[in-house]
Amino acid sequence: MKKLLNLLKRLGLFLLVLPLVGVNLAMAYIMFAPDTWPKPFYLMYSYPQAAASAAEQTPVPEAILQEGVPSASAAADESAKPNKASPPTAPLEIRPGQGLMVDTGSKIVNLVDPTGRRYLRAGIVLELAPKDLRYYVMTPEEKKAFLDEFNAEINGILPVINDIIITALSTQTFESVYTAEGKEKLRKQIMDTVNQQLPEQRVIFVYFTEFVVQ
Repeated sequence: MKKLLNLLKRLGLFLLVLPLVGVNLAMAYIMFAPDTWPKPFYLMYSYPQAAASAAEQTPVPEAILQEGVPSASAAADESAKPNKASPPTAPLEIRPGQGLMVDTGSKIVNLVDPTGRRYLRAGIVLELAPKDLRYYVMTPEEKKAFLDEFNAEINGILPVINDIIITALSTQTFESVYTAEGKEKLRKQIMDTVNQQLPEQRVIFVYFTEFVVQ
């Protein structure tokens, strides 16, 4: 009787293990047997790297390129084009010949001379830098309005400018203005004195349109 019970236990254990062994063998056959052999179903494998590379090679639809971000070549071509819409810029430094001219007229003064017979006749033009550098990019109408205001301001201080110039000329001697070096010193003296006494203005050059010493 005891042997019969042992036999039944072994048979029951065998019956429990047999399905598991069968399932494992079936899975091993499906997974490792060649796909040319008959199988109840076939496994499909997914490769993430291959899928990613394939997605990178997929061309972007034309509609997206037109409505979204342009391609790299199109962006490069666009950056190479000149910016026609950028406004003109004013010069950072005003050089002689770029300023506003103020003709102070011709001046006749006696030079410093013991005999009192030496005199100087000089025509002098001052070149001033505009206070607003936007003058160089203004429209013709805006420039006209700016110049009208500028001329009105200069006319108001013209007596001071003339006094400075006459004082500078009348302190010269024949020897000091007869040479080219003396004329350059006089030019600088007039420019520096006007800039010191009229700091709201800025003279950038002094022109002699006439210079006669007798």
